[in-house]
This record gives sequence, structure tokens and C-alpha cells, in this order.
Amino acid sequence: MSLAAAGPARITDLAGPLRRHWPLLPLAATVLFLLAPLPAGDATASGKVGPADAASLLLAFVCGVQALRGRVRRLTPLGVLVLGAPAVGLAVSTVTAGDPYAALPGFVRYLQVFVLVPAAVVLLVRDAREFRIAAGCFVVLALVQGAVGVAQFATHTGASYQGEDIRAVGTFGPGDVMGMATVVAYGLIVATAAALAPGLPARVRRIAGGCALVLVVPLVLSFSRGAWIATFGAALLVMGLAGVRRALKVLVALAALGVVLVGGLGVGSEMVAERLASITQVSSAPDQSVTDRYTMWAAAESMWRERPVVGVGLKGFPAHRDGHSSLGLSSGSDTAGAGQAFIKQPLLSPHNMYLLVLGEQGLTGLLALGGGWAALLVAGLRRYADRSARGIRDCGLVALGLFVWQLTDFLYADIGGPSTVLTGVIIGLAAWWALPSPGAGPGRALQGPAAR
Repeated sequence: MSLAAAGPARITDLAGPLRRHWPLLPLAATVLFLLAPLPAGDATASGKVGPADAASLLLAFVCGVQALRGRVRRLTPLGVLVLGAPAVGLAVSTVTAGDPYAALPGFVRYLQVFVLVPAAVVLLVRDAREFRIAAGCFVVLALVQGAVGVAQFATHTGASYQGEDIRAVGTFGPGDVMGMATVVAYGLIVATAAALAPGLPARVRRIAGGCALVLVVPLVLSFSRGAWIATFGAALLVMGLAGVRRALKVLVALAALGVVLVGGLGVGSEMVAERLASITQVSSAPDQSVTDRYTMWAAAESMWRERPVVGVGLKGFPAHRDGHSSLGLSSGSDTAGAGQAFIKQPLLSPHNMYLLVLGEQGLTGLLALGGGWAALLVAGLRRYADRSARGIRDCGLVALGLFVWQLTDFLYADIGGPSTVLTGVIIGLAAWWALPSPGAGPGRALQGPAAR
């Protein structure tokens, strides 16, 4: 009898939280569906609609349904402006493009990443508990992808790097070498923030600290200079906000881990050291990838000077690239390994989000997007200093850490690939923190219909 009664009781216990938090399921799916491996040898999958993109569309649909039922958070006028302004800039850039039809796919993609997904996250995540659930999904994704990446390095089944198939790329494949590095860095920042958050239970902080240390390994083995720099900058911000004493503990642990990995175990020590040294040599002795990057930066700037207000139009960079580039630009980047034969991928973007927006959307688009990001960053830092938000500062550490990572990464990367949809989730989490719902207390769920 007791066992028979326990079954329905467990179902009842699960049904309650599921009813309360079911709108988060599409959000969790948007993050976790990136665990699905890309087809082996498919170097073009990054330009297709993947499972995570489909989940993000479901997320936007659920948000729309909940909004019609009055069960979403309320936005302040500033929130409406910050989240809605990019749509105006995107529309202007699309209709003024030389070929509006060709610009339409870019409009849809930008609308998804910078408007629909962030707005859905802000409106559907009702309290700090749901924020933490969403943030935890990033750590789960990072741990699994990181484990795959470490196995690739150990078994020489990763992407090609310096003639060896050792570059950790997770399930993203060599066609998207930044994919695994990006999601691992996201998880590392979330785990570091949770480990340093004074308001969380000690057990949670210890587990988060262990996760952060573990995730350092696949991040190093990704050999991604951009991800390293962005992670370093975001981690410094998180540690600075958390306090000097806690930051010192993290630095000591990371230093010890670095000594063990590189010095003691010899995990790619020479290659890692060479990759680190190359960061300081990008001006004096740039490799071909750096030369291509600088050339495309100059091309994007030239496009902006040609059409400073509205740019050349969304998705217009590839068509205008050769007319604005010097002869130093190569024909593409070499990719191979991880189940894929040698392929030369075309250079379709300048690998700088700010210059890409400036070249394709002009000052109109840059002000709409960049201005909103700056407003979110300032508002987020101000709220972190607010005493009334002390009980949920762990959410602030996570939101600000992820957001600063993304803004830093945009200096030498842009959107593209399956993990792009996570950019929208991160902007949404940053906006959730920076733009609290009017009348809702810190960390509490909304009252009235939105809470039911």
C-alpha cells in the first residue's frame, strides 16, 4: 500500500513545479538542444535551421500566447525601447538594401536573435529561481560539450590544428570551431559567478566551483584566442563584483590547475604557449587568419563610409566584400578533421560584430543595437549596486558576466553557427536583470495572473 501510494505522490510532486514552470521548457530546450550533434562532414550546417533555432521559435510562440493571457512580466518604458529599437533599425536596413529580397533572411535572423528571443526570456522568466534554472542549462551544455571536446583531444579525433586532429570542437564540428569554445565559456562564467555568489548555499558554491575548474580544460583545448580573451575579461568583472577575497581564492585555484595541466601533465603545453604568445604578436607577426580579419575589418569600414546612415543592407557583406578588400585577403579558411574532409570555407563576415553592423546597417543599426546594449550594461551594474537586490545578486553576477563576455567577444567575432541563438538568450538574461518588472520585489514571482 505504501509503495502504491508513493507513486501518485511522486507524480503530484512533479506536476506542481511542471505546471508552474512549463513556459521555461522551450527556453531550456533552446539551450540544451545544442547537444545534438551536427551531421558528420556537414560544413554547411551552421547556416541552417537547427533544433535550437526551432526551440527558440517555440519559445517566442509560447511567450506570445502567455502575453495574450496576461501571464508575463510587465516591462518598463525603457525595457520596451531597448528591446524594440533594434527591430526598427533592422527594418530600415532591409528596405533600403540594394536587394531587399536578399536581405530578408538576414532580417529574420537578426529579429530572432536580437528581438524575439531576448524579449521572450525577459517576459517569461518570472523570478530568480527561474533565472537560475535557465543559467544552470548553460552549465549542463558546457559540461557535456566540454567532455566531448576533451575526448577529441585525447583520441586525436578533433578538428585539424597545426597538422594534428586535436582541436576540441565538441559536436559542432570543424566548420564551427568557435561553437564549443563559446558554450564552454558560457558555462564557465555561470559556474564562476555561482561559486563566488555569497547568497547561495555553500554546497551549491562548491559544486559550481568544481564545474568551473573542470571547464577550464576544454576551453584551453579549443585553442580559441577570442574565447580566452573574452573569458578572461568577463571573469575579471565577476571576481571584481564578488569581492577581492573571493576572487583571490579563484585565482589561486586556477593557477594551481594551470600548473597541473600544462606543467605536470603536459596537456598541449607547447601549442597552448604558442597560441597565447600569438595574441601579443597580431600586429608584429600576424598569421593569415589575422591578416584576413584585419582586411575584412577594413572592408566593413569602407562599406560604412560608402553608406554611413543605413549601410549596404543585411547579408550584404559577402556581395560587397571583394570591392572593398585589398589583395591580402585569402580565398577562405581551411577546415578539416572531426569526421570532415578538407574544405575551404568562404569568408562571409568581418569577424567583428560592431563592424558588421556598421557596414551592413550603418549608424542607424549600430545605435539601435549598440545603444541598447550599453543601456543594459549600465542599468545592470547600477542594479547590482542597489541594496534592494542583494538577495539575488548571484543572478546579477551571472547576467553581467555572460553579457560582458558576449560584448567582448563581439570585438573579434560575430553571429553565425548553431550557438548564435544563445546570444539572444544571454541578452534576454541581461535585460531581465537590468530591467526589473515595475512593482515586483527582488527575486519574487509576479503577482496576479502572471504568477498562475
